[in-house]
Amino acid sequence: MQVVLVYPEIPQNTGNIARTCAGTATPLHLVAPLGFEISDRYLKRAGLDYWPYVDLHYHNSYADFQKVCADTGGRLLGFTVRGEKNYLDFSYEKTDWLVFGSESQGLPPDILAQCSQTIYIPISQPQVRSFNLSVSVAVGLFEARRQVGS
Repeated sequence: MQVVLVYPEIPQNTGNIARTCAGTATPLHLVAPLGFEISDRYLKRAGLDYWPYVDLHYHNSYADFQKVCADTGGRLLGFTVRGEKNYLDFSYEKTDWLVFGSESQGLPPDILAQCSQTIYIPISQPQVRSFNLSVSVAVGLFEARRQVGS
């Protein structure tokens, strides 16, 4: 299982996600362009001193990421508020790539079209547009890990 952030914008979110990935030994892929510098102090601060434990992969473009994904194999699962499957009703596999978009735009339609499945996390309050990116990653990742027994 791997986490992919496509065009993340907020360093604190990425730092929190990196910390979650470090704690779960889950590879983290960042797809540029990023909305911050990889050396951003807020990114480093949110990740605390866990950065040495993050299996971090940086991709200069989505096309570069696609090559790595194709070589590795596995399904691309796009997390989006307009997903087709509830994250609890989906059967995950160890080789899945959990793909999340930017905080302001989500995943672009062309990337969503490449996903094997689009997945959503239900929101009970209609006035709430989405959950925080780092919360969504944690919710999706922990359910996927629970299912595959890791």
